[in-house]
Parts: sequence; C-alpha cells; structure tokens
Amino acid sequence: MSWMASDHNTSSQEDYLPHYLQKEDPFASKLSREADIVAGFYLTVIGILSTLGNGYVIFMSSKRKKKLRPAEIMTVNLAVCDLGISVVGKPFSIISFFSHRWVFGWMGCRWYGWAGFFFGCGSLITMTAVSLDRYLKICHLSYGTWLKRHHAFICLAIIWAYATFWSTVPFAGVSSYAPEPFGTSCTLDWWLAQASVAGQAFILSILFFCLLFPTAVIVFSYVKIILKVKSSTKEVAHYDTRIQNSHTLEMKLTKVAMLICAGFLVAWIPYAVVSVWSAFGQPDSVPIQFSVVPTLLAKSAAMYNPIIYQVIDCKFACCRSGGLKTLQKKSTLKKSR
Repeated sequence: MSWMASDHNTSSQEDYLPHYLQKEDPFASKLSREADIVAGFYLTVIGILSTLGNGYVIFMSSKRKKKLRPAEIMTVNLAVCDLGISVVGKPFSIISFFSHRWVFGWMGCRWYGWAGFFFGCGSLITMTAVSLDRYLKICHLSYGTWLKRHHAFICLAIIWAYATFWSTVPFAGVSSYAPEPFGTSCTLDWWLAQASVAGQAFILSILFFCLLFPTAVIVFSYVKIILKVKSSTKEVAHYDTRIQNSHTLEMKLTKVAMLICAGFLVAWIPYAVVSVWSAFGQPDSVPIQFSVVPTLLAKSAAMYNPIIYQVIDCKFACCRSGGLKTLQKKSTLKKSR
C-alpha cells in the first residue's frame, strides 16, 4: 500500500505543470493595465528613494572610510546590497509593469531572478553578521574588543561568497528562475517543489540557510542584547563620561541594526510565506491578484534602511549636542565659582 501511495505521489508530481508552462505566453501580465500602471509608479518612487538614500549613505561613508567601525562597515555593505537591488533589478520590473508584460525574455528573467536573490541574500546575511557583532560588543566584551576592521572585511568576503553560492546553485540544474504568476516579474522557481523530490530538497535548503537560520540568529542576538541592556543600564550610569559616550554610541549602532533587521523581515516575511505556500501547498492556490502584494512589499525593503539610519543618526546628534551643552554649562559654572 505504501508503495502504491508513493507511486501515486510521484506520478502526481510528474504530472504537475507550473503556471509558466500551462500557458503559451508566460510573460503576459495577468493583472489589469491599470493595476500594472499603479505598480509601475509605486516601484518608480521606491526605486528613486532607495537609490538616492543608499547612494547618500555610501557617499557619506566614503568620506570617512578610514574611521568606520566594523558595524558601520557592515551598514555600508547593506547599503551596497540595497543599491544593487534598486539599480540592477528595479528598472526591469518597472519597464515591464508599464509595458503590461515582461519584455526581457527568459535570459532577462533568469538574470533578474538571480540579481534579486543575490542581493536579497546578501542583505539578510549582512544583517545576521551585524546582529552577531552587536551581540558580542554588548553581551561579551572580552570577545567584542578584538573585532577589528580587518575582521569586518573578512566577514564581507564570506557574505558575498555565501550569496554567490546560493544564488548560482539553481543554474547547475538543481532549480531555475521563472516568471511570477502575475507575469511581469521573475523569482526563484518555487513551483519546482511541486514537480520533484529534488526540487523539494533544494527549496527546503534555501529556506533554512537563506531565511530561517539567519532570522533565528538575528532574533537570538537582539533578545540577548535587550536583556543585557536592561540589567546593565544602571551600572553604566556610574561610569565616567568617556565610558558613557562609548556606551551611547554602541547603543545607537544597535538601535540602527535592530530597526533595519525589523524592517527587512516585515517586508520579506509575507513574500516568504506566499512562496512557501506556492512550493508546498495546493498548486496554484494563491490568487494572482494576492500574490503581487507581497512581491511589491518585499521590493520596498531597500528604501527603509537609509531612512532608519538617518533618523537614528539625527536623534543621536541631537542628544550629543544636548549633552555638550550640559557639559558647557557645568564648566561655565565651575569657572564662575
């Protein structure tokens, strides 16, 4: 009986045809022309803001590149990943939305899917490295003190190699990149999991190594940081001004990292849920009009980071200037006495 069940399972997987093989033209838009125009304008605004914001972060960081701390080097790498998504990927989808179809063929589809996966994976692994750096700096000072700039650059090389490996594996015949159900964008072929056991194994590997494991590390790191900060805030208050300033800077970098990670996960988790359902749920059960919303939300992730960085930076500058004014008042009082 079990053999018959497995045989039936195999045959049903072999009989399954993904959406892009069921129709003669997989790149024709399945949305209304009005919906495509709205999506095109939305991505245009997101692309411009993301390019300007991340470009500004990279430009300002380049002016003080020799003074960047390890966490700030990681933040610059995150801006590079987000800029890559905006410059390399978004023009393809914007043109396609306005054209009411994907106009770049299968080669363009595979390139677009690879670039999105490459830079998206690079962003998440960079944030994982940042969370670990924050965790060591705040919770394990004996380890955090030896993290220097050259360690950050070694970490960057590992991040880019990791993202290159997982985004390029599909080209080795394990998987592929395919058009989204709505036709005007491309992504990893999640639907391959419906067709073969090998496809299921690959999709599960991608989910674990490129989403679940990094997310678990990020959540663990920041939960530990929050618990540590609650217990050590009173202790820091008794230290001298120099130690307090160093602690304030570390907490500023930690707030930036936490908000960036939260923004990334909020933008990408809905897309991940829809993708997993497409891979392991009922075939083609996700409505086409519904599937486009998580995709557009995920594409907005690159815009949040420079905004978060600048808001926290401005707050920090205001606090720092307020602190300087207080110190100046104290010194004036001392002189007058």
